[in-house]
Amino acid sequence: MSHYAFVSTPVLNIAYLEWNPRGRQVAVLVHGWPDGPESWSAVAEHLVATGYRVLCPTLRGFGQTRFIDPLTPRSGQLAALGRDLLDFIDALRLDQPVLVGHDWGARAVANACGLRHHAAARLVMLSVGYGSNDPSQQISLIQARNYWYHWYMATPRGERTLVEDRVAFTRLLWDTWSPAGWYAEAAFAQAAEAFDNPDWAAVVLHSYRHRWGFVEGDPAYVQDEALLQPTPVLAVPTLVLHGEADTCNAPDSSAGRESFFSGAYHRRLLPGVGHFPQREAPDAVADAILTFCQGV
Repeated sequence: MSHYAFVSTPVLNIAYLEWNPRGRQVAVLVHGWPDGPESWSAVAEHLVATGYRVLCPTLRGFGQTRFIDPLTPRSGQLAALGRDLLDFIDALRLDQPVLVGHDWGARAVANACGLRHHAAARLVMLSVGYGSNDPSQQISLIQARNYWYHWYMATPRGERTLVEDRVAFTRLLWDTWSPAGWYAEAAFAQAAEAFDNPDWAAVVLHSYRHRWGFVEGDPAYVQDEALLQPTPVLAVPTLVLHGEADTCNAPDSSAGRESFFSGAYHRRLLPGVGHFPQREAPDAVADAILTFCQGV
């Protein structure tokens, strides 16, 4: 298992896992919510076996990542996640890595590419369709039902639950977003350690409230928000992997996004897999990433 290292950016001191530091090709794997960077361990081992250097940064508000300035707003807005990733890439002087993200991480890697045209050599998104940053976006009634937790966290009751009972709340999501019995208790316990960050609840609440227009964003990201609205067309070759049994983001929520890509675009559904493909089917995910990166 890799050990945590730290790198400072203008906003954060980012904790990250790293495998094979001297690998010739670089892949940055970004975790989602509610999860942590260890979610990528099995996939990382596959990539390392083929010569990749793999880095897994910890998102703002998670794990051992910390804000440098106590006065910085604890924003979870999606533009900030994209900018954080670009800052991470710059701090480590990475040259067009393969960017892979799950859930929040998928939004981070896509927005990084939207903010910087040549940020990545390849883009891989898991469990999320691109182009969903607008509060006025159209969603199906099934997807609205799936998003109950978004709006629950916009209420005082939801806020209390997130702050006071975060383990039970996040366990409910793990239990209901994928087929029953998909995870070991040790895996959830490890992920839940990332939720002990003192800024976790504030960042999570702001993220879900901001994406539906319930709260204002951090003024520091006004320019970035403008670059991401309307949704920019991406030229980077892109792969979307989505579990057919995902009951958080319904599989059809990532369909029909081809118009947002001017480069090669591929979408693949994973049978029997729920919302956490890199944990549920790491071999299939790693094989898909490697095949995609070796192709056009």
